[in-house]
Amino acid sequence: MSGASVSPRTDKPVPAYIDPTKASIARVYDAFLNGKDNYEVDREVLRGVQKAAPEAQDLAMENRGFLIRACRFLAQQTGITQYLDCGSGLPTAENTHHVVQRINPDSRVVYVDNDPVVLAHGRALLEENENTVFVAEDIFQPETLLQNEVVRSKLDWNEPIALLQMGTLHHYNAEDKRTRKDIMRAYIDALPSGSFVAISHFMDPEDEHSVVARKMEDMFLHSPMGSGTFSTKAELQELFNGLEMIEPGLVLCADWWPDGPRIKPLNQVQHTIAGGIARKA
Repeated sequence: MSGASVSPRTDKPVPAYIDPTKASIARVYDAFLNGKDNYEVDREVLRGVQKAAPEAQDLAMENRGFLIRACRFLAQQTGITQYLDCGSGLPTAENTHHVVQRINPDSRVVYVDNDPVVLAHGRALLEENENTVFVAEDIFQPETLLQNEVVRSKLDWNEPIALLQMGTLHHYNAEDKRTRKDIMRAYIDALPSGSFVAISHFMDPEDEHSVVARKMEDMFLHSPMGSGTFSTKAELQELFNGLEMIEPGLVLCADWWPDGPRIKPLNQVQHTIAGGIARKA
């Protein structure tokens, strides 16, 4: 699957709410995961990044694997039963609520996204169970999102919450002086004591793999999508705003409690996405 080219396909009729000339972050991610809910303009982004690194799809694969393992950890080990999943993207086989509700059926999950195609698919999530809801908000406007009526009512803000920012913050293009750290500080300040924060992000490892990281970044930024910044580990650590990191800390997604022993070396792309979980005291 890694590095595989996307096979030619005939796109389905384009709904009126979608502009097929503009790439969508959610649909590009879907293309990276070999999904079916994407258009030619989205696959153009994938092919461009594959020119910089044939294994580019592993960015999405590692991100998804980290999400699943992180949710499993949170549900099994922390007692958390409510989740705020920011930039949830298009539904796939293992969404956050599938993982956590398998362990605790009473877990409540609030998904947040503002992509039109995600909003359309998000309505289907509402039908799965009463503990799963979808909210249309801009995840880079935390003050507005946190005051959303559904977000306020569906989650108990007197009890710990798990905040998920999985593969989202590297798509923030600052239009003012507000940084990714500022955005995360607003979220973290609002979280109750005992809450957890999980983040994954494109990373420049500042080693022999830096060249491919920056090549992919250049392709992302100059693609029809126009976003995808690779940050250093020190820059990513700042996003946790001093929270108590859970072992093994901020590491490559592939190294965050893998499901089994590693029997083959990581490729260059797997060295360029990192993740971690932290707790608010």
